[in-house]
Amino acid sequence: MAIVVRIDVELARRKMSVGEFAERVGLTPANVAVLKNGRAKAVRFSTLEAMCRVLECQPGDLLEWVDDEHADPAVPAAQGGDRR
Repeated sequence: MAIVVRIDVELARRKMSVGEFAERVGLTPANVAVLKNGRAKAVRFSTLEAMCRVLECQPGDLLEWVDDEHADPAVPAAQGGDRR
């Protein structure tokens, strides 16, 4: 199973920069990059709450589970694969 992070999609929808998002959430831009690129091993609920507050969205807008069986092998799991 793979968890796909969709922060970049939500930032683009709001035309918000990573720097602005990081500042408003209380993270460093480097830590936002770790989250965006799917390299984070965990996310604190307080951080998830702050991200949702800033982006005015639900956790499911930022995180998606993708079954590895249906993922496109040409696309790395952190990138999403097949979005059925």
